[in-house]
Amino acid sequence: MKGSTVDWSQARIERDELNLLAELVPLAGLQVIELGCGSARLARDLLARHPDARVTGLEVDAIQHARNLAAPAERLSFIAAGAEAIPLPEAQFDLALMLKSLHHVPLALMDQALREVHRVLRTGGHLYVSEPVYAGALNQITRLYNDEGAVRAAAQAALDRALASGQWEAAAERHFAVPVRYADFADFERRMLDVTYAERHLDDDLREQVRARFAAHVGPEGAHFQRPMHVRLLRKAGA
Repeated sequence: MKGSTVDWSQARIERDELNLLAELVPLAGLQVIELGCGSARLARDLLARHPDARVTGLEVDAIQHARNLAAPAERLSFIAAGAEAIPLPEAQFDLALMLKSLHHVPLALMDQALREVHRVLRTGGHLYVSEPVYAGALNQITRLYNDEGAVRAAAQAALDRALASGQWEAAAERHFAVPVRYADFADFERRMLDVTYAERHLDDDLREQVRARFAAHVGPEGAHFQRPMHVRLLRKAGA
């Protein structure tokens, strides 16, 4: 089922993606790796709910990685690395997470990244990939300065190729929408424009175009959006 065919008016609204993940994969006691972990918010919540689980987070953004190291937690470790070159032995993990991160892997390295994830998972382990869908009012704003149509499509195509290889089995597929609120344009700038993991370099004219399109959605309580998401759960094939 492709994201473009989904009736988003009927889509599940989910504020906490951990709820959806927990419905698809029993999380107790798992060894988990998250590729492109960012601040590892979901991982930290997972560990709070499952004190017998462990998470290793990989991050390529040096600034975010430093912040992660400065905020340690039990059973949570961090490595500065990308999904295409995981500096760990094979068959170490039960679950791999890619939360809005696969489309950030360089196009030429997406297949390699999925092979690396396959390598570090145990047989029967799961890869949970959650990707934003190229649709919706928020996307109409962000595409002005960061059009991700091509890379998001490439991420889905890479997953299709991985499944076609016979090394993976399709375990589940879900669509949901995440409520997103920005207090004002300054809040949007802080969270979406002036970020450490990307150099936006917006000139004044483009920033004003973004501001104007954002302003159309601002009400008394800020600007409210729903971000459509597509989840694919793959299982490492084998005996």
